[in-house]
Amino acid sequence: MKNLSWKETTSIGLMLFALFFGAGNMIFPPSLGQAAGTHFWAAIAGFIVTGVGLPLLGVIAIAVSGENLQSLGNRVHPVFAVVFTTIVYLSIGPVFAIPRTGTVAFEMGAAPLLPEEMKSGGWSLLLYTLVYFAITLWLSLNPTKLVDRIGKILTPLLLITIAVISIQGMVHPIGSFEPPAEGYQSAPFFGGFVKGYLTMDAIAALVFGIVVITAVQERGVKERKHLAFITVKAALIAAVGLALVYIALGYLGASSRSAVGATENGGQILTAVTSLLFGSPGTILLGVAITLACLTTSVGLVASCGQYFSRLLPKLSYKAVVYIMCLFSLGVANLGLTQIISYSVPLLMVIYPLAIVLIILSIFHPIVKGSPGVYLGALVGTALVSIGDGLKQLGLQPDWLAAAYDKLPLYAEGIGWLLPALVGGLLGLVIRSAAKRPAADIAKSYANAEKNG
Repeated sequence: MKNLSWKETTSIGLMLFALFFGAGNMIFPPSLGQAAGTHFWAAIAGFIVTGVGLPLLGVIAIAVSGENLQSLGNRVHPVFAVVFTTIVYLSIGPVFAIPRTGTVAFEMGAAPLLPEEMKSGGWSLLLYTLVYFAITLWLSLNPTKLVDRIGKILTPLLLITIAVISIQGMVHPIGSFEPPAEGYQSAPFFGGFVKGYLTMDAIAALVFGIVVITAVQERGVKERKHLAFITVKAALIAAVGLALVYIALGYLGASSRSAVGATENGGQILTAVTSLLFGSPGTILLGVAITLACLTTSVGLVASCGQYFSRLLPKLSYKAVVYIMCLFSLGVANLGLTQIISYSVPLLMVIYPLAIVLIILSIFHPIVKGSPGVYLGALVGTALVSIGDGLKQLGLQPDWLAAAYDKLPLYAEGIGWLLPALVGGLLGLVIRSAAKRPAADIAKSYANAEKNG
């Protein structure tokens, strides 16, 4: 049985860390830290549960099942599998996540270094994203080199950059923790719990899990249980890395408000903190960290989408799909970050809860005995609320529906889909049991008849 060395497993774990850790992951923890203030530790614990725990469970679900996202979707229905998987790949791919990496890299990594008249110019963004997606294309064309290029080169550079900023900020804090803002006063853990959704890594885990499994298989590991074991080990390495970085960046934000004042987003916090800690070189240091974080995520998403769509559409080769992904992402990126977020949030509000429920059901698959009714019931219950949340983001949710949702437990906290998911899953289980009982009774009666002659 082929085994991997600790060095090889660590390299794959670092690759997975880099795939998860994009620009948004650098921005959200400082924002949470500044808002939570003196309640920072409770809030960051909640953030880690959903920002680290859910992605870890997603990778474990893929590793243990030995299946990809579409195979998991087949447990619900084949049509659901194709539609949901395609929507997920498009959302975390060329429609939203990939273009966002290029735009965020420009706005936080390049724009601060440009003359004022060039920061808002369309040509500067176009030229930057041309270079950015050309590099993404080059790294993505040969997926067998993904582990070496990301796990051994880009990830260590990213970690070193973040470590320099974080250690300096923790050893020489620029300010003190302030009283918590609204939303973190009475229930800071739950505030952080909901904030962790914004990383979107639970969805990405259903995609990146196969990337990790492929990387392990390419190193000669074929036996299923051993393959799953190594994949889980790599996922744990990535999870520990994410948790440590989130704590460090969150701490920077928590100690920043007294020095830089309240800011609109975590990017502004990091820019201000690095400027205070390092002066003008701090801006360059932050730009390097942001660019590496965006680039590693972009490469992983392009490679994953390329593999999926080349299988879904056999007439398109992996190389052709990668070219299409990069060109399309280049065009969307030049719409600007605000526009990208505005049209993507409603869709993400719909599919993210569905992905969470699918992950949880996959973990408990042996307990529910793979019942399609349980899967279908839970996902229908979830969709009844998540679709309404998507309509709310579009401003299309009717008043009567909003009033009904407000009566749901935990709806105000952002997880109103939880109870409908549980009820739907239980109904599916009851229906499954009821359907099996008559069949069992008929079989028993037939056996008794045979016995009695």
